[in-house]
This record gives sequence, C-alpha cells and structure tokens, in this order.
Amino acid sequence: MHRTIPGDEVYGPGTYIDKEFLPVPEDSRRVFELLASKTPGFTKDTALWDTVKFEGRPDPMVPGPMKSPVVTAALHAMCGVVANELLELRDSKLAKEASVTVNTDHAGLWLASTFTAFVKGKDISDLARAGELAGIFDRDFEKGFGVGPLSGRATALYPTKDPKVWYQLHGSLDASKTLESMGIDMNVPLKDFKEGYEYLRDHVQKWSADELEMHNVRHGLCGSICYSPEGWRKTEMGKRLAEHPLINYTHESYAQSTAPSPLSQLPDRRPLAGIKVVEMVRIIAGPTVGVTLASFGADVIRVNCSRLADLNVLQLVLNAGKRTIDLDIGKEEDMARLMELVGEADVFVQGFRYGSLDRKGLGLQSMLSIAAKRNKGIVYVDENCYGPSGPFAERPGWQQIGDAASGASYVMGRSMGFDEGTSVLPPLPISDMNTGVIGALATMMAIRDRAQKGGSYHVVSSLVAADTILVEEEIGLYPVDVVQKTLDTFKFARSSPDQFVAEILLQVIDGWKRVFPEYLAQDSPFMMSFADSPWGPMDLLRPVATLNNKDASPIWTQPPVPNCYHDRNITWA
Repeated sequence: MHRTIPGDEVYGPGTYIDKEFLPVPEDSRRVFELLASKTPGFTKDTALWDTVKFEGRPDPMVPGPMKSPVVTAALHAMCGVVANELLELRDSKLAKEASVTVNTDHAGLWLASTFTAFVKGKDISDLARAGELAGIFDRDFEKGFGVGPLSGRATALYPTKDPKVWYQLHGSLDASKTLESMGIDMNVPLKDFKEGYEYLRDHVQKWSADELEMHNVRHGLCGSICYSPEGWRKTEMGKRLAEHPLINYTHESYAQSTAPSPLSQLPDRRPLAGIKVVEMVRIIAGPTVGVTLASFGADVIRVNCSRLADLNVLQLVLNAGKRTIDLDIGKEEDMARLMELVGEADVFVQGFRYGSLDRKGLGLQSMLSIAAKRNKGIVYVDENCYGPSGPFAERPGWQQIGDAASGASYVMGRSMGFDEGTSVLPPLPISDMNTGVIGALATMMAIRDRAQKGGSYHVVSSLVAADTILVEEEIGLYPVDVVQKTLDTFKFARSSPDQFVAEILLQVIDGWKRVFPEYLAQDSPFMMSFADSPWGPMDLLRPVATLNNKDASPIWTQPPVPNCYHDRNITWA
C-alpha cells in the first residue's frame, strides 16, 4: 500500500513524500492502476489492466523529487490498452491474447525526445551545443525567437518585490511585446544572457507578483505567479481545474446525433489506421498529440498557419509520420482549402488559446455542425494551458506557465536548497510532453466510443493539469535521500532560475550519457531509423508503448518532414 507523509518542511506547503521507495517499474504499475481507476471511460476490467507489463531500471533517472517518468510510463500504458480495444473493435482476431509492454527508462528518455535524435549520424544535442542546428533548416520558422540577451531571458523565473514570491515571465513568441509593455528598453547594450537576466531581474523586482499578474492579464500576455502546490489548489482556477479528470473527454450529447463510425479494415493493422487528423498546433504539446496518433496509424496533416513562428528543431521529431502544409487562414482561398480537409476529418487538434478559433469558424460548435451535416461525428481536441473552465481558461500559456502555476517550479527550487520561493524549471518539458500524450489518449478513447455509439466528442488537455498530477498526494514525491542518490549517480549540473528549458534538458542528457550511453546511441534498442528523410538519414526514439501484435504496434512509417513541406492540395490517404 502506498503511503506518504506531509512534505511541507521539505518541499513546501501541500506536498507529500513517499514513506517507502518503490522501484520505478513497480511504481509505474501502481500509478497506472490509480489513473485507470480514476479516469472516466477507461476500462475498469482489471483483467485488461493485467495485460500491461512494466520493465526497466529500478532507480529514478530525472533530477528532483517529481516522478515524471513514472506518470509518463503509466499514460503510455493506458494508450496501449485503448489501442488493443480498438484492435478488437476492428477485428477480434487482432486482439487475441493482446498485451502491452512499457519500458520505464524509455518513457523517461521520451520526455527529452526533441533532443535525442540523430541527423546524418550527428547527435542533435551535440549540434545544439555547437550552434549548428540552424544550418540544417531551409526556412526560419522561429523569426528571431529567443535571440539576444533580453529576448533570450524574457522567459525565465524572477524574484518580485516580495523575495519569497517568484514570477514566471514569458516572452512568448515576441519578447519585445512583453518587455516593452513593462517599460523595458529593448535597445540597451548588453553582452550576454547573464547580463540580460540581471538587467531584467532588476526591473521585475520593482513589481509585486500580483501587479505582474494583473499587468499580464490586462495586456493578454503570458506569465504566472510561482505558487506552492497548496497555494495553487487554493486559487479559484486551481479549484475549477480540480473538478475535471486528468484525461478529459466528453460526449457532446446535446449535439445532433450521428451514426456510429466503425473502424475500417485496412492493410495497415495499426489501431488508428484510416483515422484522419487535422492539427493546427505549435511548439511541443499540440504536436505531441498528433505525433502519438500518427504512431498508432492515423493519417495526420499538420497545418502551419502563415506568420506564426515555431521552433525548427521540433520538426525533427514532432512531425514524424505526418504530412505538413502551409495555409494562411486569413485568406479566403486558404480557409476554403482547410475546410475541405476538415470536412473529411475524424479529429481536429488545435493548440491555440482556448476559444480563440471560434470567430474563425473553427471552434467546437462549428465542427459539431459539420459533423451533423455529414452524419459522422468528430473529435475536437483543445490543447491549452489552464483547462476547460474557470477565470483563466482563455488565458494564453506555455509549458513554463504550467510549471509555475501548478507548484512544480516551486518544488524544484525547494528540492535544490534555494531560499524560500526561489523557483526553478523542472528538468524536462514534462508538462508539454505529458499534455500531448494525455490528449492523444483521450482522443483514442473518444474514437473508440464513436465507433460503438456514434456522436461527437470534446477533448481538453491542459498543461497545468499535466503538472499538477506530479505533486498530488496519491502520486507522491521522492524522499530527499533518493533525490540525492539520483544526483550523485548522474552528476547532473545544478539548474538555476535563469535557464530556459532547452539548457536544462541538455544538462539532463549529459547525465544520462554518463550512466547509460547505450540508451542514447544510434543503435539503441529504443531507437528507430529512416534511411532517408528531407534532412538525410535519421534516427529517433521509437514510440514508448509496445503491443505484442507486432503488425499493430505503434511505429512511424514515414520520417519527420519540415513544416509546410507538402503541396497544399494533398488528399487524404
């Protein structure tokens, strides 16, 4: 039986520490069963739960007390269970003696998958350190994102007028808009990121946390107070988010009913073969929904809207198995083309501010009308920051906002021995990656239900929710001695509040290479290879869940491609 003790004196108010350490695979099994029991719509047949096997090293592999690989492994296992349910709906013979295997080390590596690929035999993390990544991209989707001492530290954690309350500043995709709104001179001569951080720290400390919060709300900007877990739970937004399950999908029963949509019999035996997905997303969380669905066989078309920046390096992993096109939805002909694709789609994934696409005719209600006219339901996926309801539901946000709001950054700071309130980002883009797999899992459950019952479904996957689960009592935090042992084993570099997520991620990869370099090598059992891609030969991490039916097990059949790679007049497969 899992037992915890209050961790207020160690990791801060509202935290809970495991009384006994469980090996990672065993803990993953426990968390899998916990999430399975609490998730509406997930099978409660424990015989199906018993088809899941967790394997891997017993010890943690990520800095800090949060069990991100444990939760991640559990979520991927749930995807595998639903995948086998889909196989049984398609052909009961495919699901005979079905089982799922998840390697918990693989799940941990997956959280850093954006920096674990190889291009022409060169490690992406090494290319990043050498400043050579930009040379392999033909188009600049980043448009100066993070360039310069100020822009590069516009997204960082800062002390406020109250030194015990820190704030996550976020430059979003245009740091000048954020900084100039605060009266900060973007043209001040500074040498490097260190000077940029110190300059911004001097300005941010003139504001209280509440003043910064209200300023950003007023101007429609990103940012968040760094709450403790207890502090977040007491907020109105925290209370509203807690009303919803982590894996959150609903049957839109008020909409006009549509017929069941049986899964097709196709040569491709993967569970989602024949499912058509349109995704309009950015950065990591949204694309992770689509790349996960693609691994299970879905035909995913990623639509990049003109004038919107994206991070080039993410194309190397998060576009695996997809086709990508460029459409400017501000142009009538491009919007018409998008609606042609949507008209046949089974799933629409959007990663913009909650409700922001409504006025474009791309909101949930518009999609339900399309579904009614064609008598075929649709699954509408909202990937957002704060969840489906509450005072911040329509507020913009990114991974770091989820980290700050949920208490994850606060807990990391406490675990590293910093002064009270000092916050540090979690070591990997955990909320981004888990938000993506949560969204994909809920989508697969909705597709399963649509096949049996018909109707349309709404999925909401939230960055803050994906972080909040990591500090819940039922999950627990690692004791101090376990955290220290992990640091000693991997010799991870000490993180600091000024760092961007990619900087910390590279430090974690360095630690992994010291302990299990074979996991991150080109011939790693966790890697898959493409002899040819738009960038040349590529190796990238395989999907995490493995089904015993090899023909149906998740895999990408096409290499990643750049954004806007295909002709806009492509048709569904």
